[in-house]
Amino acid sequence: MKKDSTAGIGEGRFVGLDISDKQGTYVVLTVDGRIVDEGKVPMTKVGLDRCFGPRDACIIAIETGTHSPWISRALKAMAHDVIVANSRQIPLIFRSNRKNDRLDALSLAKLARLDPELLHPITHRSAKAQQDLAVLHSRDALVTSRTALINHVRGVVKAIGERLPSCSTESFVHKVEGKIPSGLKAALIPVLEIVAELTERIAGYNREIDRLARESYPAAAGLRQVNGVGPLTSLAYVITLEDPQRFNRSRDVGPYLGLTPKRDQSGNNDPQLHITRAGDVFLRKLLIECAHYILGPFATDCDLRRWGLRLAGTNSQRAKKRAVAAVARKLAVLLHRLWSTGEVYQPFLQGQANTAA
Repeated sequence: MKKDSTAGIGEGRFVGLDISDKQGTYVVLTVDGRIVDEGKVPMTKVGLDRCFGPRDACIIAIETGTHSPWISRALKAMAHDVIVANSRQIPLIFRSNRKNDRLDALSLAKLARLDPELLHPITHRSAKAQQDLAVLHSRDALVTSRTALINHVRGVVKAIGERLPSCSTESFVHKVEGKIPSGLKAALIPVLEIVAELTERIAGYNREIDRLARESYPAAAGLRQVNGVGPLTSLAYVITLEDPQRFNRSRDVGPYLGLTPKRDQSGNNDPQLHITRAGDVFLRKLLIECAHYILGPFATDCDLRRWGLRLAGTNSQRAKKRAVAAVARKLAVLLHRLWSTGEVYQPFLQGQANTAA
């Protein structure tokens, strides 16, 4: 039931806004839990401004999603208090047997009215950080596409009984162009041309990443003290976390990035589970790649590498996976410590402490 659209929202009102791609649904509650307004709103800046702009300040709860960053910024600019709920942590909504847009909006409004902490609120990064992070994501998309095309070329050649020489990704086109079987040239030479263009574009993104780190995020340089952490990971770390002071302790970064194990403890039963995989997928992937390098054969010796190798212990695949996740978690904590304190990285600090003891 649509009620008065202007008088419905005011001081002390709680709004649940269920976001979809083109049109959202909102429900407004009073302090005592009465529904005083509900309706639809276009998911555009003009539509939000017409619906919520003229109204008094209120508390608006939305869920994380594609549109939630810009919608939360737009609503805050209208002087509303916005709570961005972590959609993965609200089973009342995503596991509901009577799920629809209106009920989702009503649930958001009720949870915001009862206790905002029940929404597990998150903080979106700034518009500039989101735009700069898009550069890193675009580069990652091109790298993924290039890898898929290279695997395609190798697979097609292998299927006729031939093999292409091993080489780095950057030198792939130069190394294999003259070794494509004559019967496959019409099929694969155009693919190699695209791979060469992708390599050129990726190099351009690398230059842009260096420029961003140098001009806009100088703190990223301090993180590259750790062997295995390059320009891409350091910049992604600084942009994703944005402010080191948002965490009370450096070890809080591990759970934030989904690098801590899940818990399902009950009585005497406390099984060892996989990591939660919460938080930013892109940064977690980069930290996992750094952990693989730190534990690999080409990394320099340091406390973190020694600790990870001891954790891996035997050659079992399961132990190695646990060690990689643990090293990635410890690396995330170490990077936050270096960033927040400005300390100089000491690769053998633990060894020095043991010697002094």
